[in-house]
Amino acid sequence: MELDDALIRVGIPRDLVKVLGVESRSDSQAGAFTRAFLNNNMRQDSRNDAKMLLAHKAVILDYCRPKKDKSKRKSRKAKGLNARQKRAMKVFHLKPEHQRYELFLPLHELWRQYVIDLCNGLSATCSPQFVQQKLLKADFHGAILTVVRSKCPSYVGATGILIQEFKHVFKIITKEDQLKVIPKKNSVFAVEINGFVSHIYGSKFEHRASERSAKKFKARGTIDL
Repeated sequence: MELDDALIRVGIPRDLVKVLGVESRSDSQAGAFTRAFLNNNMRQDSRNDAKMLLAHKAVILDYCRPKKDKSKRKSRKAKGLNARQKRAMKVFHLKPEHQRYELFLPLHELWRQYVIDLCNGLSATCSPQFVQQKLLKADFHGAILTVVRSKCPSYVGATGILIQEFKHVFKIITKEDQLKVIPKKNSVFAVEINGFVSHIYGSKFEHRASERSAKKFKARGTIDL
């Protein structure tokens, strides 16, 4: 051990100084360099122990990555609008000049093609149960709905293209360019596609379109509104 220490502390030979481009340092300079090197390369929580570590012969240097500030990461995420802000900004408000039936006819044609593709062509051989299961999770924006039954007689017979669906109401535009809000509860709606007529019980349909697509419906017969 004494021989090893002597070899470590020996100075660089003069004939190698010019070749290597380095010079031997004094004990004080070497000690100052060692302390500075350890302070710069040790973990933050171990800097105060540099003097103690210098007393040991083996020092393990480990690079510690700085921890990311999670609070800044959360603040960067975009926050959506709440219901009050949407009402104040009139996000779902339809301007009077846009309340025209003919403007939504292309949307209805797109919806018809969407349902036909959803039901594998909607041929005459398709069973009504198969079509019903597909329509339960389908998007009805663009469908022509007709109120066939309701506890409020003034709603019965109303027909129009569905332009907005909410959790509790349907918004339809009639051929007379009238925007009507029909509550789902206590109402039965009829929708016709290529000769198939399906009835929607609004009281069992009180879900948002996005929620309904992932909901599992149970096969239960019902005759109430």
